[in-house]
Amino acid sequence: MAETARTTRVRQAPPMTPERLEQAGLNYLARFAASAAQLRRVLMRRVRLSEAAHATDTALLAQAITRLIERWIASGLLNDGGYAEAKAASLHRRGLPRSRIRAKLQEKGIAAPLIDAVLGDTTEIGSDLAAAAAFARRRRLGPYRLPELRTEFFHKDLGSLARAGFDRRTAERILRAEDPEAVSALVSDV
Repeated sequence: MAETARTTRVRQAPPMTPERLEQAGLNYLARFAASAAQLRRVLMRRVRLSEAAHATDTALLAQAITRLIERWIASGLLNDGGYAEAKAASLHRRGLPRSRIRAKLQEKGIAAPLIDAVLGDTTEIGSDLAAAAAFARRRRLGPYRLPELRTEFFHKDLGSLARAGFDRRTAERILRAEDPEAVSALVSDV
């Protein structure tokens, strides 16, 4: 029996144009919250792929991206301040310390003064102690562990909090709390 060669055709995307860039940007913003720098990276990646496949004019499309981002910032569709506040609050609820939140916001292209303003607002973000409590609760460390296993796993739990970015004093305060209610009282005192 003769085998027939089966070929698969890969559909190639059409060349990138300013109109297609605008649609791609709007589609991205419809699905994800993004900073201006992050959106620029996403759109430039599409431009580079189009350049490799179709030899498109990268400079022209880069200018189009800049105009789109400026227009979306002016209209309020892109708001780095709002994005930074929401992202920082979300990361804090997940139990990340301020140092890790700062690093994550820098990765997303948020400017340092804006990060300082967001992290400086202690009412919105809270303390590292509250973040450590959230981390311990989520990972079932210290007071959230079975009482008979707490002593055995103390150093392991301390290491988990250290790897998450918490200082030793904060980690020990959480781990030495008697029970989850004591952690809540400790956090509310701050």
